[in-house]
Amino acid sequence: MSVFAEAMRQRVRDARAALALARAEGDAYGTAVAADELDDALRTAHRHGVDPDAPDPPDARESPDGEEPSAGRA
Repeated sequence: MSVFAEAMRQRVRDARAALALARAEGDAYGTAVAADELDDALRTAHRHGVDPDAPDPPDARESPDGEEPSAGRA
């Protein structure tokens, strides 16, 4: 996955969390700001072909045993 796609998914997650928090706190202004940020993040993701709800794959730089691919290998 590209760094851009990862960043877009994180932006959407952050915006959703901010919106949920603002709603839970009854913050009308915060809700409006967070909703606008979420709308912008989703629009940007879709414009660039990023599925904001796709699961993030495991880090491709790690091997299944959790070590760096070159760690401990000659």
